[in-house]
Formats: sequence, C-alpha cells, structure tokens
Amino acid sequence: MNRSILYLQYTNPANYPALEHGGLILSRDGWKVGYFGIQSEGESNNLTFPEPLAQSQTLWKHSAPGLRQKLHFAAFTLAALWRALRQRPDWVYCSDLMSCPAAWLIGCLTRCKVLYHEHDSPETRNQKSEARSQISKLQSPVSGFQCFLLWTRKRIGQAAELVVLPNARRLELFVQTTGRQKPSVCVFNCPRREEVRRAKVEIGNGEARKLRLAFVGSINRDRLPLAVLEAMSRFIGRVQLTVIGYETVGSKNYMREFLERAKSLNLQIDVEFLGALPRHNILVPISTCDVGLALFPLAGGDVNMANMTGASVKPFDYLACGLALLVSDLPDWKAMFVEPGYARACNPNAADSIAEQLRWFLEHPTETREMGERGRQRISTEWNYERQFEAVRTALKT
Repeated sequence: MNRSILYLQYTNPANYPALEHGGLILSRDGWKVGYFGIQSEGESNNLTFPEPLAQSQTLWKHSAPGLRQKLHFAAFTLAALWRALRQRPDWVYCSDLMSCPAAWLIGCLTRCKVLYHEHDSPETRNQKSEARSQISKLQSPVSGFQCFLLWTRKRIGQAAELVVLPNARRLELFVQTTGRQKPSVCVFNCPRREEVRRAKVEIGNGEARKLRLAFVGSINRDRLPLAVLEAMSRFIGRVQLTVIGYETVGSKNYMREFLERAKSLNLQIDVEFLGALPRHNILVPISTCDVGLALFPLAGGDVNMANMTGASVKPFDYLACGLALLVSDLPDWKAMFVEPGYARACNPNAADSIAEQLRWFLEHPTETREMGERGRQRISTEWNYERQFEAVRTALKT
C-alpha cells in the first residue's frame, strides 16, 4: 500500500518551490501526494504547480481582511483537521506559521506524523517579518492572535517528528526558541537536478557584446533597488535587465515606479518585465542571461533577511542556468558564493558599487561564463534538492 502525505499551508503552495520539489520527488517514489492551501492575492496567484501536482491540490479562495477572514481561517483549520481524520495520511507537512494551529490539532487528535517546514520565520520580541503582515489581516491589535500562533508553533516545534528550515542559523534560533529535542534538518532551497540547464557555449570578448542581467522573485525596494537602474544608466545599450516576479504586499506599485525610473534614464528598451510566471516557465528566460541579481539589505531587516543564504531560491536557480551572481557585500553571502568563485559582491544601495561590478562583468565575459559554469556544476553535484532532501526522504520512510 502506498504511503500518503498531505501538504498543508494557509497560502498558495506553489509560492514555495521546495513544496513542488518535495512533492515531485515523493510522488516518483510512489507516495500519494496532496496539497490543501489558499489562493494567493494579486499576481502571485499566477504561480502554479506543473502537472500532475496541479491535480493533487485543493485551494480555497482568498478571503478579504476582517471578520470574514477570521471565520475563513477558523474554517480552514477545521477543514484541515477533517481531511486528516478522513484521509488518514501517514504524514502532514505543515509549511507556514498560519497552518500551525491545524497541524497542532492534527498531531493531538490523529495518528498522523507531523513535519514542520518553516520557510519564513515569524517575529519574536522586536523582530519583524512577513508573518506580521499576514497576521495583521486577521486581527488588530495583533498581539493576542500572534501569541496564539507562536504558542502553537512552539508546541509543533517540540512535538513534530521532524522540523526543516532552509538556513542553519535560523534552525539554531528555532531550536533555542521552542526547546526542540527531536530531529531537525537544514535543507537549502535548491533546484532539482532535472532543472539544471546545459553548459553555456564559449563567448568572445567583442566590444559590442551586451551584458544580460536577471532578477527573479518577489519584488520590493530592497531586493530590486533603484540603484540598479542608476548603475545601468552608465552603460546605455550595453546592459539589459529581465525581471520576473511579483510585488510583495508592502510594495504595491513599486514596479511601476521602477519602470518609470528606467524610462527617465533612457533604459526603457533595456528593461524587460515579464511579470509573475510559474516556476516551470522561468528557467528558459533566465538561461538567456549572464548574471543573476541576488541583492539583500546590508543592515536591518528581520531574522529572515539577516539569514537568507540557503533560504533564497534566487542564487541556486541562477547557478542552475549557468549564470554568475551579483550578491550583496555580506559575510555569509561572500563565504557561500563569492569565495568559491561563483559571484562578485557590491553595495546594493550604491550605484557606483553596482556599476563597478557591471563594468567588470562587461570586460571579463569569459571569466563571467566560467563563474556560472562552476556554480552550475556545484548545483549538479551538491546543491540540488534531491541531495538536500535525502535526509527528509529517509525520515519520512520511518
């Protein structure tokens, strides 16, 4: 008899590439895989799973903030419990803070084993995170409801058979905060081996060659700063940028501002915005580029922004397509990507610093390609989800 697993999250499962990767790996192992989640807001609702995973999910419609959403959340939690009682999956895979109450109830009232995979760590004390913005839609002031969610998170942290986080430091903080004693695993958000593209062909050093930049992911002022455009304006007609993604909740209309700024700098032909695309449709346009942008703030931000190495999908996807990286000048990013020879670093808020690196890439096309190829090989051998997920896969079989 095949084993079964129910992925559970109070958001769109396709927002998390790790859920797609894990579901495909397990389904190929013979598991019956199901997803229960919520449709996204705005452009992120364009993110979808490939077949056959798309047929295995149930998505409720998104509910507007207010009393209606409170009732919606309560109904979702009870419906998740009912699904577990009725379907009796071997494992329930809980993937966000908002699904912790349902996972806690399932763990208490059924024999299902629970795995908690925390993609975005919630705030504790003075830390801020995207979880805060989600919670604020349900209750104001947020403290009472937030405390309840954090309480269920702690219970799940202690009781779940397995806990997964994408960054070693965040995993360490999770264990300290929850007092967890059971097994925990750090799993990087890497692509699957089958997503690794072919090696790029040898390129020349002609003066007319253009440098093609790629940006993929959620869009806001920190991750796609206007300083990128200021730097590009120093190389009119020689540097192009392709943007794939969607605006975050707190950054509505930022992409319009970004494109207007590009136009004012005479970069309208050099900046291409493709919007939000499903994961299985982004690798082809990425592969046509030379350098991938993985920029994060140098200071401030929440626990997630301060610990994004391993958690950020961007650099791994770029490397899988043979792109070199341009990353922020941060110690952990330099240690993971710059020192092994896959990236160069800059100050993401300083146009001069970005321009300096763009000039280097333009003047060293062969070295740029070699950087991407080294990274592509690292993805093939080590930084792929099959290898990262192996410890989880083994634990699920027990």
